[in-house]
Amino acid sequence: MSDFARLWIYLQQGPLLWLTVTLIAYGIGDFLFLKARRSPWVNPVLVAVVLISVALVGTGTDYETYFQGAQFVHFLLGPATVALAVPLFANLRHVRSALLPMTAALIVGSLVAMLSAVGIGWLCGVRGEVLVSLLPKSATSPVALGVAETIGGIPALTAAMVILTGIIGAVVVTPLYNALGVTDWRARGFATGVAAHGIGTARAFQVNDTAGAFAGIGMGLNALLTALLAPAVAHWLF
Repeated sequence: MSDFARLWIYLQQGPLLWLTVTLIAYGIGDFLFLKARRSPWVNPVLVAVVLISVALVGTGTDYETYFQGAQFVHFLLGPATVALAVPLFANLRHVRSALLPMTAALIVGSLVAMLSAVGIGWLCGVRGEVLVSLLPKSATSPVALGVAETIGGIPALTAAMVILTGIIGAVVVTPLYNALGVTDWRARGFATGVAAHGIGTARAFQVNDTAGAFAGIGMGLNALLTALLAPAVAHWLF
């Protein structure tokens, strides 16, 4: 055990330790996801979050130490957000043909995502900066964190809510759309991107390429609209 303890202390000093753990955890999640025949209940992100949480608790590692090693993944969120323009450009013709309904769905979806989260939180007794942190939970992570900081929320709490929102969205969207009889892949994808950002978009691509493309469009446009509307909504509500 003493040899293991010394080895662990040595490994902790390396900045790539937790980046490696993160990649391995996601790899395990993706492997289990494929073994489960792409079941939404075995979401790779959810599996990775559970495995990393167990590793952090088991080793007594705080989040700051973990983030120092895994921050390269966080850095990639920026370029990934910029790349959201790609599906929008590639499907520009389809977007133009459905511009009015997409605009209406975007505005309603973005507002409902923000107001429902705040409303449910308020009914559960949540107040102050914790309640404010719920507003941008349906935007993609880099935008949500920036918005949370701007409106006086807690970015770390917002990040947790963003991940939770995406995981829940990825799990429920397919059975929900099937139950509602929604068959248009454009509508399914766009709604998923607006409500469940990147994690939901990844799920949409796994189901159908058209749904994935429109999910990317919905995610990008909702990120922009949330950045514009969230400060105004926060000022109006609080």
